[in-house]
Amino acid sequence: MMRAGLAWLLLSVAVPVSAEGVPEPDGYRGAPYRAPVPATLAGAEVVDAEAAYALWRQGEVAFVDVLPRPPKPAKLPEGTIWREKPRHSIPGAIWLPNTGYERIAEETRRYLREGLAQATGDDPEQPVLFFCLMDCWMSWNAAKRALEMGYAHVYWFPDGTDGWDMEDYPLERVEAMPGEPGSSQ
Repeated sequence: MMRAGLAWLLLSVAVPVSAEGVPEPDGYRGAPYRAPVPATLAGAEVVDAEAAYALWRQGEVAFVDVLPRPPKPAKLPEGTIWREKPRHSIPGAIWLPNTGYERIAEETRRYLREGLAQATGDDPEQPVLFFCLMDCWMSWNAAKRALEMGYAHVYWFPDGTDGWDMEDYPLERVEAMPGEPGSSQ
């Protein structure tokens, strides 16, 4: 009886997936995008909230938010007004939505390239930090793209605005960089 109770207890305890157990994919990661992420990104420096905050305070690193825009619900009744939830991000960050998907169109790749050029003064030596939300592959994918585009000093902040907010660091409302593919901006 005691063994059965112990076995039930062991089976009923949820064991979280450790980031150390998530391997880096060879390419980009696809859906589901909200899932445990690896502890590494080859070629980039992974930072926690405290380190990201220190970099932000120094003011020498470009912060890039890649959270995708929420999709408009498909079956809204005709005439319904759609209002996106505002994005609150790290102050001074540039928001380049939809640039962290596994596959992106050439116009989205161009939007990312132009956004990075704007954020870094068109200097691939300028340090750049990518983030999204906690356990979101979008920032991992976008940071990997930046490395492939030749950016030399890439930081990845896997806890994103969730981790930032948990530390009670400031957030501010941001708008996406103009020129986003598929938007009416």
